[in-house]
Formats: sequence, structure tokens, C-alpha cells
Amino acid sequence: MATTLSNEEIQRFSRHLILPEVGMEGQIKLKDAKVLLVGTGGLGAPLGLYLAAAGIGTIGLVDFDVVDVSNLQRQVIHGTKDIGRPKIDSAADRMMDINPHLKIVKHEVPLTSENAKEIVEQYDMVADGTDNFPTRYLVNDVCVLTNKPNIYGSIFRFEGQASVFATEDGPCYRCLYPEPPPPGLVPSCAEGGVLGILPGTIGLIQATEVVKLILGVGQSLKGRLMLYDALNMKFRELKLRRNPECPSGKCSVVKELIDYQQFCGIPEAPPAPPPSTGEIDSPDVKKMIDAKEDFILLDVREPHEYQIAKIPTSILIPLGQLPARLSELPKDANIVCQCKSGVRSAKAVDILKQNGYTNVRNMKGGILGWSDKVDPTVPKY
Repeated sequence: MATTLSNEEIQRFSRHLILPEVGMEGQIKLKDAKVLLVGTGGLGAPLGLYLAAAGIGTIGLVDFDVVDVSNLQRQVIHGTKDIGRPKIDSAADRMMDINPHLKIVKHEVPLTSENAKEIVEQYDMVADGTDNFPTRYLVNDVCVLTNKPNIYGSIFRFEGQASVFATEDGPCYRCLYPEPPPPGLVPSCAEGGVLGILPGTIGLIQATEVVKLILGVGQSLKGRLMLYDALNMKFRELKLRRNPECPSGKCSVVKELIDYQQFCGIPEAPPAPPPSTGEIDSPDVKKMIDAKEDFILLDVREPHEYQIAKIPTSILIPLGQLPARLSELPKDANIVCQCKSGVRSAKAVDILKQNGYTNVRNMKGGILGWSDKVDPTVPKY
């Protein structure tokens, strides 16, 4: 039975219908389309809102996270009332409010090598709203192997990227980035920060590419990488070609999905380090402070983070300055390193040990752990 638009839908999408590039035929294409949205966070928020509003008929959502107050600065599909709710439910409710004709399919699971192909095969294309390298490579590879376009976007601090990968004759994500960066080299948004407006810009570009591909109009970002610098309000474009040595399924040797955590150098479930590795819990650091023990609590965050929240007895030497400022730390000092979550301070411990410091430990959980276990008046960020 041929798809039709109801009178209410004709009124709802009237501004589309009077565009010659869309019209009735194009709006029906949008209604017939099935798009998988991986992630309902920063990029997923504008994607979900505008794909729903545009009249996409079926949208699959992949997410298993819950809404946190720190999400609301950029993940505008969620609200304060949604804190603690599954993101997939919050996003679905908002999208259905925008377009009650929409069919939403919820996949409240992590996307893995075991389920990705089965999920992706149900859709026409994938909009990638992920924020980590293992899932990004997984999305790319499953799109290549199932012949589904991958509408890609990524964000960090004040910069974003967007492209269309894995089309029949275009490059894929691996053609651009054959190998992931070493673990820990690229900070997450939680560590490095992100301008809240940035995912709106990149997500809307992705949504535009989805709609154009469905309609078959305009020139897509296939073979082009769009770079956006929000701080200087500049757009640049790089030409991309399929790499003949690309290790994706379409271009070369990978014919099946792999262990992407391992590929990116991230263990699936890292074992808890034994006490001998030099970690100390925040309540034990508090006991050392109360007992007036002779030690240095070294904060290796950035000065602007130190202004947000700090432990009064700490001293600040940002991680990037530490190698040049070792002379400020006596070699025989008892040193406890801390940062926001414990990642950068673990690197600081390694730097100090490599330079002959022997009595060095890392405060587990960083200042977030301090707020949870010691002093809840210290703000989280």
C-alpha cells in the first residue's frame, strides 16, 4: 500500500511541501525513511529534534545512559525534570511531542560487535552521535559491511567535524583515520570540555545531510570533511578520497566486526589496581590532612578548573607544566597527586616516578571522588 500524508501531516509539513526540492513526493520519502541514531547526547539531541520535526517516519535510538545535570548544558533534548531518567526515554518523549506521527524504535543497549549488524540492517542509514573511538570505528565498519551511509560528526572544545562516510563510491572513516589515537591522548569532553552550542551546529549539519540523502537533492559531504572552528567562526573543507590501503571491509581486508575496545587499546573491564600501584582513597587523604602529616597534595588540573573547585591544602601545577617545574617539588617529599577524576593525576605519578620520585601516590576518583566521599559542598563539574 502506497504511503500517503494525512491532512494534518500536510498542514504540519506545509513549508516542506511548497519547496520544489521536497514537495509531496519528497515528504513521503522522508516518511518512508528509517534512520538509526546512535547516541542521544550532545550530537544526538539536535539530530533527534530536527529529524523528528522534518518528518522522518522511523527513527531508531541507541543509548543506555541516564540524564545527568552536567548533560543539560548541551544535550537540549533533555530537561531538568529528566535528570536520572534513561536518555532514550527522555529523547523519545521529546521527539514524539514534536511529531506524534513518528515511529521510534528503542535499542537500550550498548552497540557492540555482536548486535551492531542486526540493528543497523533494519535502517536506511546511520547518524553517528557517539563520543568515543571504539563505537565510532564500530559504526563505520558496520555501515561499510551493510552498505549503509554513515553520517558522521564529532566535537571537542570549540571545534567540530562532519562528513558522510561509507557510501557506495566514497571514503569511510578509516580512510581518514586508519588507526585510533593512543588511549588517553585525546581527552574526553568530560576532561577537556565542550562549548555547549557546538554540538547544535554539528548535529544540525548531520541532520541536514540525512534529509538531503533521503531526498536525493544537493551535494552531500561525501568525499569532503567539513571542519568548524567556533572560536574564530570559520568553516574549512578537506577533500577526502578512498584510501586503497583502507582496512575497512569495502576497501581491503576486514570482513567482519572486531573487538573495538581492544583495537583502541581500551580493556573491556580493567582490573582494579592493587594497593601497591600507588593509589590512595580520598577519605585517607582527608585523614592525612587532619593529622597534619607532612605531605604535598599536588593538583595537576588547569587553573580555570582550580577556580571551580579545590581542596584548600593543595598546590596547583598543571600537568602540562609539571616536567618544567619539578624543581618546586623536593625529591624526598611525600606527594599525593589529584585531578578531576584520577586520569591526569595518574599520568603525573608516572612523570614523577620517571624522574626519581619514589613516594608518590594517585588520589582515586580525583576531586569528584572527594566531593562524593569527603566533602559534598565541593562542587562537581
